[in-house]
Amino acid sequence: MISVHDSSVFENRLARVRAAMLQQGVDVLLLSVGHDLPYLTGYYAMPLERLTMLVVPVDAAASMVIPRLEAPRVTEMPSVFSLVPWNETDDPVAIVAKLIGSATTIAVGDQMWARFLVELLAHCPRAHYRRAVDVVGPLRMAKDAAEVDALRAAGAAADRVAVQLHAGDIPLIGKTEAQVSADISARLIAEGHDIVNFAIVAAGENAASPHHHAGPRVIKHGDIVLCDFGGTMNGYCSDMTRCVHLGDIPSDIADAYAVLHESQIAGVAAGVVGAPCESIDAASRRVIDDAGYGDFFIHRTGHGIGMEAHEDPYMVSGNKRLLEVGHAFSVEPGIYLPTKWGMRLEDIVVATPGGPESMNFADHSLVVL
Repeated sequence: MISVHDSSVFENRLARVRAAMLQQGVDVLLLSVGHDLPYLTGYYAMPLERLTMLVVPVDAAASMVIPRLEAPRVTEMPSVFSLVPWNETDDPVAIVAKLIGSATTIAVGDQMWARFLVELLAHCPRAHYRRAVDVVGPLRMAKDAAEVDALRAAGAAADRVAVQLHAGDIPLIGKTEAQVSADISARLIAEGHDIVNFAIVAAGENAASPHHHAGPRVIKHGDIVLCDFGGTMNGYCSDMTRCVHLGDIPSDIADAYAVLHESQIAGVAAGVVGAPCESIDAASRRVIDDAGYGDFFIHRTGHGIGMEAHEDPYMVSGNKRLLEVGHAFSVEPGIYLPTKWGMRLEDIVVATPGGPESMNFADHSLVVL
């Protein structure tokens, strides 16, 4: 587990960020809401109208500008950053501008509210702005051993819910999708997750919509039921998808699922260190294309995962980034026949020197209930 009280973790991360800033010619880094902030400080800022901003000069101490009423929520680490609380009558953007000083190249976090950036432009009119993801992103992508352990624990907790689904412990027939989604969510919490990020439950024809919102549709005998769920546990995310069939499996669904399973195996196997991200997508997609279902695989094969459920790197055609040790990502091919049915199979995988390591082990077959 990564402790917010272990300042050495954040000191190391900040040092690596400063090295990247120096290499890229960035004078100062500005991080507001979003996950780059807790990655460097352990503090999750609420998305308020009041500005919170971590100001990281390349050659000076970092400062966290924060509303005074929020300051008690921060675990202070003087070796990492100094706290700069502001009062309700202060101008926090002016405070940030003063900390920026004469910096001319400023890297800004993607999640900073536009209103604050617009106000900052007036204070620093000669500055050149760029995205902070170019600085922090590559560091966050490569998970260290503690982060992989956190992903492994979150994956195991989600696996336990999938085992309950396969065992028939989660009532399906006669329940609405929304009721089953709520049940899965409660079980994720019971298995150790701090929050639930999503619990997609899609039955029959609804499963043809990859991000279907669980609703009033009553699940019945003969349905295929797609369950895609995950949450955050000790700061790191889980995400997995399993399908079950209620009653005997029709031949068209059985044939398609056999293809899907083979596709998912191929995608996982392709996730070796040094492979381009797009090659994972190509490996999974090739199996589905060859079986004649290519037009029904309508999304990328995977996304990165860590502190966020979806983050870099993405397993999609055109992404030539090479996998590095510690890159964590989903492999989740799907086949979706509009108005009929849909299916998806998903594991989280980490690239390691010894090959791809899965974070999920629950039965990959189309379990009949």
